Amino acid sequence: MINYSQIPGPCFVLDEKAFRKNLELIQSVKQKAGVEIILAFKAFAMWSAFPIVREYFAYSTASSLAEARLAFEEMGSKAHTYGPAYSDKEFDEIMSYSSHITFNSLSQFDRFYEKTRGKNISCGIRINPEYSEVETDLYNPCAPGSRLGVIAEQIGEKLPDGVEGLHFHTLCESNSMDLEKTLEAVEARFGHLFGKIKWLNMGGGHLMTREGYDTEHLISLLQQFKKKYPHLEIILEPGSAFAWRTGVLVANVLDIVENKGVKTAMLDVSF
Repeated sequence: MINYSQIPGPCFVLDEKAFRKNLELIQSVKQKAGVEIILAFKAFAMWSAFPIVREYFAYSTASSLAEARLAFEEMGSKAHTYGPAYSDKEFDEIMSYSSHITFNSLSQFDRFYEKTRGKNISCGIRINPEYSEVETDLYNPCAPGSRLGVIAEQIGEKLPDGVEGLHFHTLCESNSMDLEKTLEAVEARFGHLFGKIKWLNMGGGHLMTREGYDTEHLISLLQQFKKKYPHLEIILEPGSAFAWRTGVLVANVLDIVENKGVKTAMLDVSF
């Protein structure tokens, strides 16, 4: 048992035993399902813990130049990079840190693909299956008019030359049943393109370390999908699942302010 009162704050405290338990569970899913699982920095980027992560997983996903550099310098491997939009001033540096680059739109792919030629970078397109279990439109990447991903009618029957993978991200701290429903929508709208690609990235939001998550269903679902499309490399990129319930934020109460019966603890941390 950690005695948090003996730890000077403010600081994040990671319980290595709990962290390794999560890593072992995620690794078992990766091995049993025969898929690639990579760390998403959006949910966990504590680079002091990366030496532990590397004992179980080799790769990570980045959503910015800074995160791509973090993958290269601290994880020791090039990133699977996806950004909603890339700029001319950053793209060359992003390429130097990336093994995969996924584009959010066909126009971004057209703009930057030629730069990636000859650099051993696998390019992909983010797709929007127009289906998500996320109920709040503000956070739903598949809501009508979403800026994230390309819908099927925009792609048509053929992918642009040079596209080697497809990427979708529709889940948020979700279960495997939600993934199953999403896969049905993805397959219905984009399945005709699967024969022309090398990899399919199923994004994040797979909270497989949460109590009650049916990992056996997830493994079975992925195994069945791989059996149907054996040529595809399947990639998952959970973030929250890595660090789920593995630590705390230690803070100190500096003052207690009372106003009209409402007491507020003033801490030495902020968002």
